[in-house]
Amino acid sequence: MWGTDATQTATDEEGTVTIFAAIDHCTAECIGIHVVKRAVRFEALEPIRQGMREYFGDFSAGVAAGLRLRHDHGSVYMSDDFQREIRFLGIDPSPAFVRQPEGNGCIERFFRTLKEQLLWIRRFRSLNELREALQAFRHRYNHHWIIERLGYQTPVQARASFAHLETPLAA
Repeated sequence: MWGTDATQTATDEEGTVTIFAAIDHCTAECIGIHVVKRAVRFEALEPIRQGMREYFGDFSAGVAAGLRLRHDHGSVYMSDDFQREIRFLGIDPSPAFVRQPEGNGCIERFFRTLKEQLLWIRRFRSLNELREALQAFRHRYNHHWIIERLGYQTPVQARASFAHLETPLAA
């Protein structure tokens, strides 16, 4: 299961901007992150598209069959366009309960870390400066952030461990 949501921050030049992200519930990996001035349903899909390209190697009908996507009931996520695209990819929507943010707790926890480690301690001049910082943070988080529930592994190490467990034993 993946989870997706949005948060906001500000830049000096653009004012308030929206950050969309998606996270893997199993490994806590940030599978995509995207920042825009105007938060619309098409922009909300970008972290999912990033994940499709990186983790499935393709962007085609049914490529992610069996994957579930947790999201809230925000208008960008409940829009026909958003729902149609994730279904095209084979993703089953899994909306969190209304007014229950803990139902999407994995992405909420990621946003808390993002805010504490980047957004609340640094000012950004422009959208491009913030975009670069977010990509650097995503890499640092996935490759160096040690998470207790993963047995004190990074998200990338956890993915490798889980992939090793899924390998069939030799006869």
